[in-house]
Amino acid sequence: MRRMRTTALALAAALAAALAQGAIAQDLRSLYEAARAYDAGYLAARAQAESATFRAAQADALVRPSAALTASATAANIDPPKLSAGDSNTVQAALAGRWSIYNQANRVQIEQAQRALAAAQAELAGAEQDLIVRLAQAYFDVLAAQDTLATARAGKAAIAEQLASAKRAFEVGTATITDTREAQARFDLAQAQEIAADNELRVKRVALDQLVGRQGVAPQALRTPVLLPALEPASADEWVGGTEGRHPAIERARAGLDIAQLEVDRARAAERPTLDAVGSIGGANYAGNYPQGTAGFTRNASVGLQFNLPLYTGGATGNRIKETLALQEKARNDLETARRAVALGTRTAFFGVQSGAAQVRALEAAEASSKLALEATQLGYKVGVRVNLDVLNAQTQLFQTQRDLARARYEVLVGGLRLRQAAGTLAEGDLEAVNGLLAK
Repeated sequence: MRRMRTTALALAAALAAALAQGAIAQDLRSLYEAARAYDAGYLAARAQAESATFRAAQADALVRPSAALTASATAANIDPPKLSAGDSNTVQAALAGRWSIYNQANRVQIEQAQRALAAAQAELAGAEQDLIVRLAQAYFDVLAAQDTLATARAGKAAIAEQLASAKRAFEVGTATITDTREAQARFDLAQAQEIAADNELRVKRVALDQLVGRQGVAPQALRTPVLLPALEPASADEWVGGTEGRHPAIERARAGLDIAQLEVDRARAAERPTLDAVGSIGGANYAGNYPQGTAGFTRNASVGLQFNLPLYTGGATGNRIKETLALQEKARNDLETARRAVALGTRTAFFGVQSGAAQVRALEAAEASSKLALEATQLGYKVGVRVNLDVLNAQTQLFQTQRDLARARYEVLVGGLRLRQAAGTLAEGDLEAVNGLLAK
């Protein structure tokens, strides 16, 4: 039995070295920086936010003067030529400018662009929070898969020892063939579970590698003993109360309502007058057979004001105002929907973390009890008061408890990040706090 245990440990060490070969040990912080530079979804959101900056700058140009240069050249031929006209060439050039002195619609459009910029920035903040959660989920999925595989191998090794013990007992006549067959069945099942766990680990590793744009990433495990942070604040109402003015979804919806209200003002501005300052300067050169006194070079310049007052638009303006009022009501209800969804999501995430923490404590107690039960069962098997099946059941219970405990811890850590995301307060500092729990 001692020789088999030594062989199993040696195989486990060799396999761990093979898995670690070529892998890059990384913590959450370094992988987050890699994901920010590689993840296509986040990069798309960042590019969208950058485009909103230039869109706002375009709106600012509405209150600035504009100028345009125009030029033309014309050649004319009349055949047969007439007395008053024949072949001629004309070259013209002009510089025209315009400056809006009063246009209420332009000023409203500028304010809308600023609200759209705020919405884009909120969208980017939401994308950053989503990236943090997706990275943490992929990171701890790999650790959970590693724990599952390690548990499967440990269980297989323990069952192999029990199988060997049952065979020896059968050979010397102190046990029946039933013990051997039960142990063999458990061993075969353990082999199948090991294969499935190994495949699951490969899949989770590929997902993490694809998220950060690296190959062979090896996440650092949690420090032992594991000390999960306490949930602060400890009230769901306090978490929900902090969502207003913070959550990206609420900020986007609020910006949408502001834009809709401004769109009403813009539609009403179509009924108001506009006043523009206009001016131009130009010249033309006429050459060829022009009537007497028209050939040569001429200059012209003008400056003035243009006033425009819409009198009748066929009902288009009035219906446009009614349309924007309806869309404003829609935006108001969208904001209320966002608030309710955020409150519900925050409460759900809070209760999930709270339940997960309680489950961790229960599984920790179950692990300690399972260890004591296994020791007692093994002792009873040695003295003949327990059968081989009892030992196998006790071993299976311990390994399953250890696997569930590890997963529950990871779910609490990721759940804490999801809770902050649901409340709209998730930031890089929260990722740093989880990163501090990892082994260095």
